[in-house]
Amino acid sequence: MNILFATSEVYPLVKTGGLADVSASLPRALLQLKQDIRIVLPAYQTVLEQAVAAKKVAECHHYGFDIDILQTLLPGTRVKVLMVDCPALFDRPGNPYLNAIGDEWQDNPLRFALFNQVVVDIALNRLVYDWSVDLVHCNDWQTGLTPALLSLFEHRPATLFSIHNLAYQGIYAKQAFFDLGLPEYLWSMHGLEFHDLFSFIKGGLNFADRISTVSPSYAEEIQTAEYGYGLEDLLHHRKADLSGILNGIDTEVWNPGTDKLITHQYNRRSLAKKSENKRALQQRLDLPVDAHIPVFGLISRLVEQKGIDLILAALAEIIKRPLQLVFLGSGQSHYEQQLMDWARIHPDKLAVFLGYDEALAHQIEAGSDFFLMPSLFEPCGLNQFYSLRYGTLPVVTAVGGLADSVIDYTGQSGAASGNGFVLAEKTSDALMTTMERALAVYHQPQIWQRLQLNAMAQDHSWKSSAKEYLQLYQMVLDQHPKVTV
Repeated sequence: MNILFATSEVYPLVKTGGLADVSASLPRALLQLKQDIRIVLPAYQTVLEQAVAAKKVAECHHYGFDIDILQTLLPGTRVKVLMVDCPALFDRPGNPYLNAIGDEWQDNPLRFALFNQVVVDIALNRLVYDWSVDLVHCNDWQTGLTPALLSLFEHRPATLFSIHNLAYQGIYAKQAFFDLGLPEYLWSMHGLEFHDLFSFIKGGLNFADRISTVSPSYAEEIQTAEYGYGLEDLLHHRKADLSGILNGIDTEVWNPGTDKLITHQYNRRSLAKKSENKRALQQRLDLPVDAHIPVFGLISRLVEQKGIDLILAALAEIIKRPLQLVFLGSGQSHYEQQLMDWARIHPDKLAVFLGYDEALAHQIEAGSDFFLMPSLFEPCGLNQFYSLRYGTLPVVTAVGGLADSVIDYTGQSGAASGNGFVLAEKTSDALMTTMERALAVYHQPQIWQRLQLNAMAQDHSWKSSAKEYLQLYQMVLDQHPKVTV
């Protein structure tokens, strides 16, 4: 199968969130399953800086811009990456979507419309780059126009559109639609119009042959008003074409047995060494070194979605308990300031590191006993998988991928089935109650170790999920056997 994987970010070339991780690891897993999969993404400044031995393979022209298509390999892999090089639109420093003060680039509609036009060119084999595409896998709103534009062609590849986070939809003024010269046929509630605004994501939701999202629970949740962001009726209408496949993780990068970023490697048979990582973490962050004090870690964007309000509302009570808290992340300034204020008042209880540090992230996963992830919504989540792999028990809300991967230990069903702790509801009181349950289990060594072993025994690699995607691709092609160019 020839698969064109269209995405706006891929690790390690450019990353703002989990989409980049999936865009790197899923294509690699599919390549191992003997599929010819090639990634296409914009040639941002950071991408070009890291691209090794890039060569020009094609060129095209859209919206008055000359565009080069460059090809390289994803670092450390054999996956081919096509880069859409339009310097006037993509050769900018920093975040791929936001300017230096955190506002969206004003020309984002043009930037990503041009990107989608080039994806369509490649998909229809219009360029000198001679490669016949069977299926285009589009990801999030930045690629939403591709299924819509391809729908205008009788002979075209099949299309799959994946939702990684429905909260981000690519919505712009109506005028942007007409400024981009898009076919008037697409301007309707059954096309790209959303309450008289122009919606990129509706292109994927209305026109892709099938839709997927990143966990079975999230596929159900986005059909409800609470999680659907105004698109729940459309998604419910297309529920027969909607699948939820749980993300995997890169088990080579996230492996406590071989992880070079942690102080002491360990596995299920040498779990006792995990406590040495706690000691190293406490020392690095100037916390009292005490092997018996449970450590709760958090690695997150500091935004409302991640349940930071729940933590802050409960923090006065949490801090009274015999525990330590280690937070790594950045986000909204009022959250950052509040957490830093708490850390200054309670330096023996709370360590806060603003920003992101890959080595520290690994050290928090290895050195913590628990991982806090009380998200208000979580399409899939990756950190709970990292935590489970490192024997660090997640404390989570029952949403999206968290509900699909963390099994609550209640003490009633025996330790054989539990691997974490789940809040009964999304409140600060429920968070405090759940943390107290977790602390009680921590002080019962036999049960505690059993839960850790349960967590570490699970397979969260892409092996099974990639096979599910392959089956889904085949389903799309079987439903549309004559659409291939």
